[in-house]
Amino acid sequence: MKALFVRELSESERGDLRAGLRSRHGFTLRRAQILLASADQQTPARIAHRIGCASQTVRNTIHAFEKQGTGCLGEKKRGPKDAQPILGGAKADPLKDILHQSPRQFGKARSTWTLDLLADVAFEQDLTPRRLSHEAVRQAVKRLGHGWKRAEQWITSPDPAYARKKKRGIG
Repeated sequence: MKALFVRELSESERGDLRAGLRSRHGFTLRRAQILLASADQQTPARIAHRIGCASQTVRNTIHAFEKQGTGCLGEKKRGPKDAQPILGGAKADPLKDILHQSPRQFGKARSTWTLDLLADVAFEQDLTPRRLSHEAVRQAVKRLGHGWKRAEQWITSPDPAYARKKKRGIG
């Protein structure tokens, strides 16, 4: 089997790879090391042994460089590239409307919202296709422009004495 080597590097590419050697990101540093070693005609097995990775990692790096050039030095975001939040866009307003009501109006036994309770109600009200995690709901509230800890500043209640009670700190 013929050894795999990176193609001849341009001066610009070589400069980018040397800059990658000073990166604080391990992914970038390792890829720069692999590519420079391959440009010096070291085999993937030798590079892998020297750097402490698998030979396949070296081969993957060389293939990525052939496709993307020095753009392969940056770590790519994992997961689907077109993932949209479940509680985003058109479902944000109904979520905000739910938060402006008491959980008791939805048959719940408490008067204040928790992230898990909001996840339950959002699912029960068909805002989500499945029950979401409290983190997904927290992020949806954040997209509304509010942090969960600060939610009490903008959540209202149908209780006529709510404003007075809120000022006194009585929930």
